[in-house]
Amino acid sequence: MTALVLDSSIALCWCFEDESTEATRHLLEHLRTDTVAVPNLWHVEIANVLALAERRQRITAAETAQFIALLDELEIDVDEETWTRAFTRVIDLACEERLTAYDAAYLELAMRRGVPLASKDADLCDAAQRLGVSVFRAD
Repeated sequence: MTALVLDSSIALCWCFEDESTEATRHLLEHLRTDTVAVPNLWHVEIANVLALAERRQRITAAETAQFIALLDELEIDVDEETWTRAFTRVIDLACEERLTAYDAAYLELAMRRGVPLASKDADLCDAAQRLGVSVFRAD
């Protein structure tokens, strides 16, 4: 069973020590035995942040590899339906809740699966709560 939908903002906390909190570290330990769901854009979002961080010399290639190895240890269920809902429910949520389409994809997935959403994005968390989705906030 899926424990929650994992926004890239939470996962990236595990890569960048200055963004990590007690809550995000605790969540990581909990997720070592649970499955998380992510929309099929999640890996590209993670890769983009890692590439930019390396380019800006915030992390090294070795640290990127170490972080990817950590993610590979987790049970990640990649939702293959996200793209089929991009021009329907995702765009509707983005417009209705004033979110990016990327954030709306996470919200749509949490709503469809009936599981909590884990995110550091305040606007996304607020929208989720307005729509009755349980939220794990990392602050």
